[in-house]
Amino acid sequence: MFNELDLQFETKCIHAGTKEDVYGAVITPIYQTSTFRFKDVENGAKLFRGELDGYIYTRMRNPTVESMEDAVASLEGGYKAIGCASGMAAVHLVMATALKSGDHVICSDSVYGPTVTILNELFKKFNVDTSFVNTSDLGAVKAAIKPNTSLFYLETPGNPTLAITDIAECVKMAKENNAKVVVDNTFMSPVFQRPLELGADYVLHSMTKYLNGHADVIAGVVIVNSEEEYKKFRKMSNLIGGIIDPFNSFLVQRGIKTLALRVERASQNANEIANFLSNHPKIAWVRYPGLPSHPQYDIAKKQMYGSGTMLAVELKGGFDAGVILMNNIKIFQLAVSLGGVESLIQHPASMTHSSLSKEQRESFNITDGLVRIAVGIENVEDLKKSLANALELI
Repeated sequence: MFNELDLQFETKCIHAGTKEDVYGAVITPIYQTSTFRFKDVENGAKLFRGELDGYIYTRMRNPTVESMEDAVASLEGGYKAIGCASGMAAVHLVMATALKSGDHVICSDSVYGPTVTILNELFKKFNVDTSFVNTSDLGAVKAAIKPNTSLFYLETPGNPTLAITDIAECVKMAKENNAKVVVDNTFMSPVFQRPLELGADYVLHSMTKYLNGHADVIAGVVIVNSEEEYKKFRKMSNLIGGIIDPFNSFLVQRGIKTLALRVERASQNANEIANFLSNHPKIAWVRYPGLPSHPQYDIAKKQMYGSGTMLAVELKGGFDAGVILMNNIKIFQLAVSLGGVESLIQHPASMTHSSLSKEQRESFNITDGLVRIAVGIENVEDLKKSLANALELI
């Protein structure tokens, strides 16, 4: 067998994690079973004591699930991964494993909305305090550190503003204070960013997005750096029970095989669209990591392997302009999520963040004219034409 450590990223996408099958299947089969039969009592006893490697019950381990987990861990450069039923299940797993009562969390303020909710509502009940900070401002991060700070929760680029955090510098501050660092790497995927290489302790993804890539799976994953951490996270996963099932694991691993191709094509499209919109008279500004105008462009160049597929765009016409664009755009589908082969668009002020007051939205830098675009792999000229036609109506 080849050594996965010697393979280039694109080859890992195809081969990493694949398990040898008794029938010689090229693809890891779907082991759609809840439980596994023991050879005898002694065999079962050894499995339960951890003296023998094998499978007992799918909530604990399953060959199809493990094949996918190993593929993701390989792509991120981690020791092992734990598959979860959703991205939020992955967020919950990290917090439930890494936090205890009395701890303090520093969390990016530009972050997936339900991450804010789980910290403010669920973990606050267990006496966990959170400071939401503009983590792209290292001075603000340093000022937020407390004696009981135990976890830095970074989302970079942030959602939906695309603010970029210097992971390596945050890791330095965290280590000086005996804190752990977790990075939500959903927006970049391991194609363009690998936080473990920068010193992060944990990485998580909503695999619903790029890793699966076809808008037909809900799934999450946590990647860890050591056997010790893996045992802690696996134990918590077994207790919480928010696991991914074999069929969705199979679909995710199938999606991973084209990950590099899909994301690189979508990134090429995004770069061209970012430059097109930057020169459009109806656009106030464009935030895209590949543009020199991005406030954290230099950090992006330092820690990322590419610019990604996500754009934040500010329309000059504010809220009404956003509604007009949403109601008239073609090809781009009006939907939340990202990372699929199709291009999506959404207007946070009228959609995902509409329940917040204008003042609350603006405190998170979510302005009335902000539009989030997730670029897919369609022909880029069709995408540009669609945007141009809809913008003419504003």
